Amino acid sequence: MDIVLLFKSLIMGMVEGITEFLPISSTGHLILTGDLLNFMSKEKRDVYEIFIQLGAMLAVVWEYRAKLVSTLTGAVKPGGERNLLLAVVIAFIPAAILGLLFSKAIKAHLFQPVPVAMAFIVGGLIILWAEKRQVNKTPVIETVDDLSLKDALKVGLCQCLALIPGTSRSGATIIGGMFLGISRKAATEFSFFLGIPTLGAASIYSLLKHRHELDIGDSGVFAVGFIASFIFAFIAIRALIKFVSTHTFVGFAYYRIAFGLIVLATAYSGLVSWTV
Repeated sequence: MDIVLLFKSLIMGMVEGITEFLPISSTGHLILTGDLLNFMSKEKRDVYEIFIQLGAMLAVVWEYRAKLVSTLTGAVKPGGERNLLLAVVIAFIPAAILGLLFSKAIKAHLFQPVPVAMAFIVGGLIILWAEKRQVNKTPVIETVDDLSLKDALKVGLCQCLALIPGTSRSGATIIGGMFLGISRKAATEFSFFLGIPTLGAASIYSLLKHRHELDIGDSGVFAVGFIASFIFAFIAIRALIKFVSTHTFVGFAYYRIAFGLIVLATAYSGLVSWTV
């Protein structure tokens, strides 16, 4: 067993777990971290990322297991549970359709460090704008149970922006939700719930597409990444819910802008030879 490879897998799993549900783009961080670590071949890394995304998704399932069970069992009759389930399904559909249609073109042209860095910066500026609009504004929707199906569709359309690497699925849905008058906490929780079918479907689709790359010899590396992603995503989810109750996303915005500028500076100066 290659200890160095396992250590790199641990780092990649940590990065996925920490960034998947924060508005800072897990895809962008994985592209850049994987490039810096020279982690596996591109084909192997694509398969590896399926497993660490599943780890992050299962962290949401575990954290909200009681809510999910009550939603599924209560959806048999009209009410808040059925409404939430329908809201998640409706919000999931736009990105699923566009992802199937354009994922190949996006990966061919935008999965590069410079476009990712630009998306980091633009996303940071949008967060600053959104937070400025929130000042002295009372949210129209306080909880996920109050979300209308029309607003859910709008959040789903916002999620489509996350097809651009570096944009952040969580950032697009949370900030998009805030623009729609959803409270910061409710937008964050709905983003978590929406991540379950989004990450689950993407993982299953990618696993079928790359099944020929599966190798029992990689099981140890994949397992380390999966476990690390689950643990750190679980920590990040709890920390973020606590954080948004008393803080804004301004800090994340400045982080995105600074990180993007560093990537651009190193790319154009030649200090780091980005290859992906």
